Amino acid sequence: MAATLYLVATPIGNLEDITLRALRLLKEVDIVAAEDTRQTRKLLTHFGIGTRLVAYHEHSGEAATTALVRKMAEEGQSVALVTDAGTPGISDPGVDLVRAAIDAGVAVSPLPGASTPIAALIASGLPTARFLFEGFLPRTRGPRYERLEALAAQTRTLIFFESPQRLVATIEEMARILGPDRLACVARELTKIHEEYRRGTLADILAHYMAQPPRGECCIVIHGRDAEGDAAARDLAFSTGEGGDWKDLIKRLAKETGLDRKDLYQAIVRLKEEAKAE
Repeated sequence: MAATLYLVATPIGNLEDITLRALRLLKEVDIVAAEDTRQTRKLLTHFGIGTRLVAYHEHSGEAATTALVRKMAEEGQSVALVTDAGTPGISDPGVDLVRAAIDAGVAVSPLPGASTPIAALIASGLPTARFLFEGFLPRTRGPRYERLEALAAQTRTLIFFESPQRLVATIEEMARILGPDRLACVARELTKIHEEYRRGTLADILAHYMAQPPRGECCIVIHGRDAEGDAAARDLAFSTGEGGDWKDLIKRLAKETGLDRKDLYQAIVRLKEEAKAE
């Protein structure tokens, strides 16, 4: 095989989800670089694959990246990069190896397959046309709050990863900052025996998991901020000009659209700032 870095998606739960091409490449490459060799060894053993396995994770450091790139660029070997589950390079250090391989002139080839964020999104019942994947939120409270507040005005569907131990606390913070009535879905144990989707408002989901603590890795999908508020503000607020009485206007908008006054005020302020910037 020509020296190539293959980005191989592996199952996120059900082993039947691996592709025929992925199985062939994992057998043919010189090296399989894995985030967790213990997990990947189970996969390779299940399918009778004996390819050399090496560790490549967030603590591997620059030396590990350099060594793998040298194997490809100077020795002509091929490498398959895999993560614990799903598509490599998403919320893992794979992007560093990809960048280094490209800089060294090594071909990079993705093998599409299982992806937790996409699986959770399409099964959530929430809008799929425009979405924003955020991965894990910051661990410390201040940066986490700042990130959620920055996302509060997003009209795209939001996707997050979260551990079962932190799910309740995170949903509680999301309900406080994004609003308890914001529609959401928590996808848990995707493609596994105990696969679960909990759909409803953030308040509903919070109440459920406070009563029944979750198990297994979770993916949170949240409806974006309703763009209807922006549209109403644009159509009605700007037609009055800068001299209008904003309090009366917001009251009228709320009555005509059924939208929250606070949301309408924030939409009007944001649209005014955008208009000035133009």
